[in-house]
Amino acid sequence: MLYPTERANLAKITKNIYQRYGTNAAGGNISVRLNDEHIIMTPTLMSQNHLCDLSPYQILVVDMNEMIVEGDGRLTREINMHMACYRQNRKIGCVLHGHARESMVFASMGIDMPNLTEATQKFGEIPCLPFAPACSPELAEIVSEHVKQLDNDVLSKVMLLNKHGVLVLEESLNKANDMLERLEYNAYIAYKSMIFNKLGITNDTLHEEQAYAFNLEE
Repeated sequence: MLYPTERANLAKITKNIYQRYGTNAAGGNISVRLNDEHIIMTPTLMSQNHLCDLSPYQILVVDMNEMIVEGDGRLTREINMHMACYRQNRKIGCVLHGHARESMVFASMGIDMPNLTEATQKFGEIPCLPFAPACSPELAEIVSEHVKQLDNDVLSKVMLLNKHGVLVLEESLNKANDMLERLEYNAYIAYKSMIFNKLGITNDTLHEEQAYAFNLEE
């Protein structure tokens, strides 16, 4: 079997993401660039049919022409969005798309997510991209154009897909999983904070213009 260690790790992390509400039975997909020839990727219907409990052989090995080299399953139609990211920036090593529970509040409303926690400051802005139907060439193009504008020196990038979910770009699968967790905690805090602000519950000693020396390292 090709890439047994990498495929086993992707299967393990995919299951963990599902169990921690990083995606749901409606979908989600994850890919990892291994080299200039191959990526590995979760199969279509991984959530609906398998509850993200996959064997390593169900993780597909795919070439850069979007052809399956090895694996038991079919390619998701969202392969076009993943490949658009890889083709746009060679530094991207993992593309993680999920329907994360807390972040879906902002994605479903079509609004940017406030970036409030120290652990997410490396993201910069957390934008909600313009709407396009899931799996469509239009959505892949919107994502590609956004990736083109990103700071290439900072790979920890996340974005919301309007009405659809989240997209995390990182240099490795483990880091992408880490960033999804950070995003979800920030989403929970952000919408609670918005409710507090509406209720007039504030800390008068803190001001938005105050400069904080955030730790942006790992």
